[in-house]
Amino acid sequence: MDLRLGTGIGWRPEIADTVEGMPGIDWVEVVAENVCPGHLPESLLRLRRRGVTVVPHGVSLGLGGAERPDEGRLAALAERAEALRSPLVTEHIAFVRAGGAPTASPPIEAGHLLPVPRTRDALDVLCENVRIAQDALPVPLAVENIAALISWPGEEMTEGQFLYELADRTGVRLLIDVANLHTNHVNRGEDPARALAELPLEAIAYVHVAGGFERDGVWHDSHAHPVPQPVLDVLTDLASRVSPPGVLLERDENFPDAAETERELTAIRDAVVKGSESRQASPAAPAGARPASRRGSVDAARQRLALAQTAVLSALVAGTPVPEGFDRGRMAVQARALAAKRADVVAKVAPELPVLLGEGYRPAFLAYARTRPMTGGYRRDAMDFVEELLLARRPEDARARRELREWWRERSGPAPRSGRPAVRLVRATRRVLLRR
Repeated sequence: MDLRLGTGIGWRPEIADTVEGMPGIDWVEVVAENVCPGHLPESLLRLRRRGVTVVPHGVSLGLGGAERPDEGRLAALAERAEALRSPLVTEHIAFVRAGGAPTASPPIEAGHLLPVPRTRDALDVLCENVRIAQDALPVPLAVENIAALISWPGEEMTEGQFLYELADRTGVRLLIDVANLHTNHVNRGEDPARALAELPLEAIAYVHVAGGFERDGVWHDSHAHPVPQPVLDVLTDLASRVSPPGVLLERDENFPDAAETERELTAIRDAVVKGSESRQASPAAPAGARPASRRGSVDAARQRLALAQTAVLSALVAGTPVPEGFDRGRMAVQARALAAKRADVVAKVAPELPVLLGEGYRPAFLAYARTRPMTGGYRRDAMDFVEELLLARRPEDARARRELREWWRERSGPAPRSGRPAVRLVRATRRVLLRR
């Protein structure tokens, strides 16, 4: 696949008009889970009619997880690719859920992208999962390196080696996020230049660029701040090694005005040009050698990976002990970040809750999230949060509690059939709430 995308921007509803009116935008990327194939936003349809390429970017497959990719999620991603007439789709090298049948423990969700260990087991599982996804999708797949706050103990490869082996064994394309390389430099001491030197440059589909901020020695990949110079420097380094087929600016919150956005895009183009000039003056050295391949029983690797990922995720979202070898301080930072993101997203999917609870919403939700893992997505998380509040007879104000109960009743839907303990518990809870 020889696809030249050019300069792009992440399409978000909040900046749809800005994107449509901005000169020099060759393509856009849209979060796959945020669009409905049968009801595509008019803005995306207009862009597509103008010849602007639209690429769906998935966030929920969890290709780095221990279980095989969910058929329903794969079908949904394929449907979006076809509806948008996209030349490729993208996802992340990450795990987003754990537990379940392989571990004989309840399934839990992270609500965020978490790093996979760079081990042979994890690589074997990831390669098989990528092949399953490739077979199910109508267009080529590219996978993205992620930012991380935590490091797995006992890793067997560098990031560059891990990505090289993945691309070599599966033929998958790579979406290289230079902001994530910078994040991992600050948080994990990893050299972006070494990662770039070890990559199979010919496998790069396109590049992400985004902003963030540093606090107490930790870099937060916020997608809500301007792109800093160190990230642009990594982009220049990449462009000095290979001509990137496409470069895209990501922004998810705190959207600047059109003029500021255009300045950021200009800085990105300038960084690419600077790297290109350097490449033409001095050709890059060949990529580093890949690690020796080892292929064992993938089923056994899945089992080992499932147990390890469940222990990590449980420590992050359910307050269980931190597994041996992990930095407890960094795990605590990651746990707080996951809880904060849950609070932010629940406030978006259920905007009535911050209104009903006022300033008490956030501390109440964070207290709830410390020991209550997410198990069924953010809308279910909002319902579970409200149930817990009402069972504790909170908030203290009777009128606010009554309004909250009404909110819950309107959204609870019909009671499920009885028979399983969890279902009986839900029905019992509903009876208690309805009596109050």
